[in-house]
Amino acid sequence: MISVIIAGGSGTRLWPLSTSKKPKQLLALTSERTMVQQTYDRAAKLGDAIYVVTEKSHADELRAQLPELPDEAFLIEPGRRNTASCVIMALAHIEGKHDSDEPIAFLSADHSIRDHQGFVESFQRAGELSREHAVEVLVGVEPTYPSIGFGYIEKGQPLDAQAASYHVSSFTEKPDFQTAKSFIESGKYLWNAGYFVGSVAVFLDKMRQFAPELLQQYEDLKNAEPNDYSSVYLNFQNVAIDVALNEKVADLLVVPARFDWMDIGSFTDLHDIVPKTESGVYIHGDNIHDVEVENAFIRNEEQKPVAVIGLDNIVVVNTADGLLVARKDLAPRVGEVAKKLQS
Repeated sequence: MISVIIAGGSGTRLWPLSTSKKPKQLLALTSERTMVQQTYDRAAKLGDAIYVVTEKSHADELRAQLPELPDEAFLIEPGRRNTASCVIMALAHIEGKHDSDEPIAFLSADHSIRDHQGFVESFQRAGELSREHAVEVLVGVEPTYPSIGFGYIEKGQPLDAQAASYHVSSFTEKPDFQTAKSFIESGKYLWNAGYFVGSVAVFLDKMRQFAPELLQQYEDLKNAEPNDYSSVYLNFQNVAIDVALNEKVADLLVVPARFDWMDIGSFTDLHDIVPKTESGVYIHGDNIHDVEVENAFIRNEEQKPVAVIGLDNIVVVNTADGLLVARKDLAPRVGEVAKKLQS
């Protein structure tokens, strides 16, 4: 199986740790390995052929973090154009270098997954189904709470008696709380984690049937002269692959993931998975002094002292790019501040 790691996000919701210059996939958040390095570690268990798609401003840092990969494994966007363009770039590069029927797993670079064996089993199953039925196969995540921040995949009829895979019935993008709650109670929905598997041949066939404009972009990129490559790419529409293709395809399958999963979208999420003291305090960095603190995420990236006294439900993050002090339950709103600072 071929793996394509999409590593082009900006990660504004983890400011000031994550910035446009160094987004969350390039940071060590849950271990000594960065998020993209952990993604590479998982991808390496699927096969030796691994590619990374990223925007040009992060290319050098990614090469430094992934010295195991040759230079030609890094597919560099001349500018950020969302996941549909990333997929097109990857397919255009892979065609001719690998068997056109070999499954390709598209992976996000900034997800937290601990169960590597379950990850491998899920994607191997998706690859087998894709090859056997000549279809695109999604890997969805069993929801653990009624999230309003994730998209949902509705499971249709099971493909096999073991109910290990399903036809896809519908997609719902970020529902309201009551709708999300009803999804959880029904047992018919999976979180859309943005994972999908298919070969070059499968993707070209589905684009031909359901997204001819995407196929035209693919042809334009394949036929572009080197001097015109950037301008061709930058003319692509800024659209997600779900909208451009996946939600239009009539014969999608989905495999429920056999692994734990978290899209670390806020300091609240991050605090849930990092090691903490008995009183729920996470401390990372030097010169941190806490007194009677509970349920807190404290991280210091500088040498100056940081003191936190008598607080509960708090996030304190100090870096060279800024200082964040927030109520932990409101930490997901950090992105609002980060976007104002970027503008």
